[in-house]
Amino acid sequence: MDLGATLVLIGVDIPGSGLLGSARPDPAAGQWAFPAAPHGGAVATQTGRRFDLVDLGPFDYSAPAGITAFIEHLAGIEDQLRLLRSADGMLTAGDMPEYLFRRTHGVVGLLRRLIEDGCAKAVATGEERLTPELLAGTPIRLGNLADLDPEAGEIPPIPQDVQPPRPTRSKTGKKHRNTVFDDHGGRSAADG
Repeated sequence: MDLGATLVLIGVDIPGSGLLGSARPDPAAGQWAFPAAPHGGAVATQTGRRFDLVDLGPFDYSAPAGITAFIEHLAGIEDQLRLLRSADGMLTAGDMPEYLFRRTHGVVGLLRRLIEDGCAKAVATGEERLTPELLAGTPIRLGNLADLDPEAGEIPPIPQDVQPPRPTRSKTGKKHRNTVFDDHGGRSAADG
C-alpha cells in the first residue's frame, strides 16, 4: 500500500472488464470516478479508488495534431527496428503513415502486431525492410493471442482490403531510385 505503481494498459476496456468495479467517467473532473464504499464495502471498489484511468483511445488522423502524434509514434517505432535495409523515413515518409493508419485505424495494438509480423516476414524473405507491398501481404492476426477477451474490448475491428499506395514512377515509367546511401561528395587528395 505504500508503493506507487503505474500500470499502462492499452487496448483494454478496463471499466467493462470488471477489474475496477463500478467506475464511471466524470466529465467535470476529466477522469474516472469510483464510488466511495463504506467500511466493509466491496474489495473491488476499494481497489478501484486507487486508480486514475486515462482514456487515450486510438490515434486521430483527422487533424494536424493527431497526424503529428501518429507520425511521432511511428518515428519512435522506426528508431527501434533492426532490419538490415531499414532507412530513416521507412515508416514516416511518403504515403506510409497514411497507409499504416488505414490498416490499423490508429489502434496501437493492431499497429504493433502489423509491424512485428511485417518485420518477421521481412527477415524471412530477405527483404530486410518494411514496404507497403510487404505489409499488404501481411495480415493482422490476433488469433494467436488466445487470452484476449472480446467482451472487454481487447479485440478491435481489423480493417480489411486496404490497398497499399502505388509506387511513385517517373515520366519514363521507371521507379525513382532510392539515393539514401549514395555518396554525392567527391574524394579529395587529402582524404587519401
